[in-house]
Amino acid sequence: MKFDWNRARAFLVTAEEGSLSAAARALGMAQPTLGRQVNALEDELGVVLFERVGRGLTLTPSGLELLDHVRAMGNAANRVSLSAAGQSQSIEGTICISASEIYAAFLLPPIIAKLRELEPGIDVEIVASHATSDLRRREADIAIRNFRPTEPDLVAKKIRDVPARLYATPNYIEKIGNPRLPVDLDQADFISIDSAGALRNGLNAICFDLTRRNFPIMTENYLVMWELVKHGLGIGILDGNIGDAEPLVARVLPDLEPLMFPIWLVAHRELNTSRRIRMVFDLLATELANA
Repeated sequence: MKFDWNRARAFLVTAEEGSLSAAARALGMAQPTLGRQVNALEDELGVVLFERVGRGLTLTPSGLELLDHVRAMGNAANRVSLSAAGQSQSIEGTICISASEIYAAFLLPPIIAKLRELEPGIDVEIVASHATSDLRRREADIAIRNFRPTEPDLVAKKIRDVPARLYATPNYIEKIGNPRLPVDLDQADFISIDSAGALRNGLNAICFDLTRRNFPIMTENYLVMWELVKHGLGIGILDGNIGDAEPLVARVLPDLEPLMFPIWLVAHRELNTSRRIRMVFDLLATELANA
């Protein structure tokens, strides 16, 4: 190998992020330093890798040709790191857990408190996001998801099925006439949690007749959605175990059968051989089953 891997990594992340500034943030380094590494790689290889387009960068034909090879190197480097982490028999160290904003805020705190009491040598990082973390690229060690993963490198355990129910404030429920049937909600306002209309489609599939006009507010952040619901701005959907515990809201159509969805716990199969990862994985599985 006649070039520096750090420079190749700088090229790879810049290509994936689309700009030097975004790549610098992803790698946690200064933008000028990253730019020098990319320029040095171009000098070493004797090719131009990027062309500037507006505020972003686009790959040249040479850059496109090299990208797949460098990406393969990055995947190999990730596998080395994963394998080494999987062999670790030390309990002490850092664990990164990925979960949605709602689960990170409502389910994880008591579990993390118990983990810190049992193993104070474990530092915890929580990635609270509705986006799916890529465990193969070490964006997290363990993920809590509402769908079964399909990647062959991942180990998954289904924890349980949970009910999703509709909630609003008592004042809002009274304002829309104390509805008893789905048809009574034709003029109600709902808080949408995705731009694609998954909530609307899911409700319409079970007996509702809602249109875009029923969703005047949209946010992809579940915590924001929940606060909007608690402030009386409309109807939202949430894990029934969390929603029922909130005194500011009540069930809408309480006799309606809930939508059921699963909770899965996921880790990379090589990380799952680490004592630290195994310990946290098992603790999460036990506590989430009883939450």
